[in-house]
Amino acid sequence: MTVKRVTPDEAKQLLDEGWIYVDVRSTSEFEAGHPAGAYNVPLNHAEPGRGMTPNPEFEQVMERAFSKSDKLVIGCKSGGRSLRAAQMLTELGFTELVDMRGGFGGEVDRQTGAVACEGWEARGLPVEREAGSERDYASLKNR
Repeated sequence: MTVKRVTPDEAKQLLDEGWIYVDVRSTSEFEAGHPAGAYNVPLNHAEPGRGMTPNPEFEQVMERAFSKSDKLVIGCKSGGRSLRAAQMLTELGFTELVDMRGGFGGEVDRQTGAVACEGWEARGLPVEREAGSERDYASLKNR
């Protein structure tokens, strides 16, 4: 099944309609800034000296934290991780989700270096630095 992709502006409209934003970036990336109201479930962990390593608990945490029928917008830094996460979640049976192109920081064409899709932050959409109660990874992991 193909995952529907939306722009940051379209994602913001969905959030205004009650959809939930799930940021799949590492906790350190999330803490540096994220879409207002976002939840953090990292697809990968950033490990000093090792770079990004897969989060072995990603699927289990998502299944505990969210219903398979929840309306989810999946986002990351530029759109690559979120697309992979959305595909994984679709295979797990999540039925109401979209992937946000451009992520938080923007999507760049690998061949030309041109911006292919501006990210959430560049579009001037609401950003916060605090995770808020029960939206950080540690809280979601312990549900």
